[in-house]
Amino acid sequence: MSQPIRFGKYLLLDKIGTGGMAELFLAKQTGLSGFEKSVAIKRILPHLTQGSEFIAMFINEAKLAALLTHQNIVQIYDLGNVDQCHYIAMEYIMGKDLRTVINHGKSKNIPLSIGDALLIVSKICSALDYAHRKKDLNGNDLHLVHRDISPQNILVSYEGEVKLVDFGIAKAAMGGQETKTGVLKGKLAYMSPEQAWGKPVDGRTDLFALGIVLYEAVTGERLFSGKR
Repeated sequence: MSQPIRFGKYLLLDKIGTGGMAELFLAKQTGLSGFEKSVAIKRILPHLTQGSEFIAMFINEAKLAALLTHQNIVQIYDLGNVDQCHYIAMEYIMGKDLRTVINHGKSKNIPLSIGDALLIVSKICSALDYAHRKKDLNGNDLHLVHRDISPQNILVSYEGEVKLVDFGIAKAAMGGQETKTGVLKGKLAYMSPEQAWGKPVDGRTDLFALGIVLYEAVTGERLFSGKR
């Protein structure tokens, strides 16, 4: 982006990336008396703004993640709509995703140490334990399952923070996205057999995926060769 773009109460400064459903921006929230705060804006892709299923998934992600307050889960600040374009404002993590960290280390022949890999995974274990045990505002178990644990969804900040992100396909008792017959959501290379077969899953499918992430972080190699 050559120039910042005004987007509601935010100023979009730079495009960080684009996924299958949304694009991510580094943004700045401005307010009274020169108030400024750096945030990440996740905005649904323009060609999907009329798709009710995509919008429902996007809103579901925000509603689920907003219930979660944990030091190892990216915090959601806001859900809104500007000119018929839905967005999520979230905590901005200055750092890289674990996929980039692993690939960079491999290219420089400086792999992650076993200690660092275990530290990163232990923090995601803490985040998942919290999410799996989370209850709604009425005290009912959410039975929340992330369903997309992968290096791309684990952020490591330059300060050493480790954060889990992207609850876009998470499923919960409160009304998560059901997987239609013949449709897989998630990345095949990190799926448990039950998830790949379209069977009911619980928190153990996230732990299975995290075990694959640990293998990859330690060895620098993929455990399975799935492309997604």
